[in-house]
Formats: sequence, C-alpha cells, structure tokens
Amino acid sequence: MARLKISFPSTSIGSIQIPVRITDINYGNHVGNNAIVEIIHEARMQFLNQHGFTEMDASGTSLIMSELCIEYKNESFYNDLLDIKIFAGEISRVGFELLYEIATKRKGISIIVALAKTGMVCYNYQIKKVESVPVALKLILETKDSTPKKEK
Repeated sequence: MARLKISFPSTSIGSIQIPVRITDINYGNHVGNNAIVEIIHEARMQFLNQHGFTEMDASGTSLIMSELCIEYKNESFYNDLLDIKIFAGEISRVGFELLYEIATKRKGISIIVALAKTGMVCYNYQIKKVESVPVALKLILETKDSTPKKEK
C-alpha cells in the first residue's frame, strides 16, 4: 500500500493551541483517530474566528470539507497541549486546501503527532451550488502569516 505524504509550504498562515481533553482518549489510553478529526475541526474554526469568519459565513460564503487526509506520526496523551500550525495549500476558483501540523512538547522536545490536509469548498446553501473563493478569504490564505497580531 502506498503511504500518504502531505507536503507543506515553508510558511504557516496561523497557529492554534488546543489541550487534549479526557474525552479525546480512547481505549489505547491515547488520542483516538476520531479525536484528531475533531481537533482539526476546532483548529480550523478558531483560525477562521481569528479573522471574523465562521464555516457558515467566511466572507459571504459557507465552507464544506470535501476531503480529509491524516498521517498519524506519534501518540498524544491526556493533558498534552497541541500546537497546531495551519498552512494554505492549493487554492482553486471554488476551494482551497488547509494543511495542519499537529505537535506537542515533551521534555522540551517538539514531537509531531499528526499531519493533515482538508480540502475546503466554498458553497452557497441558498442556491445549493459551489461559488468562488471570496477575495477577503483568498487574501488571508495567500499571506505569509495571517495570525492576528496581539497588541502589546
């Protein structure tokens, strides 16, 4: 079986931190694969929210996940603080890729937990059709680091 390999651009467009909850732990006493999907969703929602967007209103369009790929690299455990770097992949007329590098630190060393990619499609629920990526969203995806800067 061919192994999945997700390629990342050199610069992220944002980062999010998410703690591992007890409900993320499975019978193997580590984060379950279903929880990684939920963590990716939460990271995407927080990233969108940083820019005043939601999945139902991202600069006038809704977003639908059309594709999901995950490379599991290492275990993650209860109380880990996950550092999730978000990258923009390919951008098309009606959609785009978001890439996620999920890591945690143990004994001062960063450990990659998983790499993931979601394909997102812009969609108009009123007319039930795909639509173009809005300019405001595209500008965020094309920036080197679109994490809002905190005031000092």
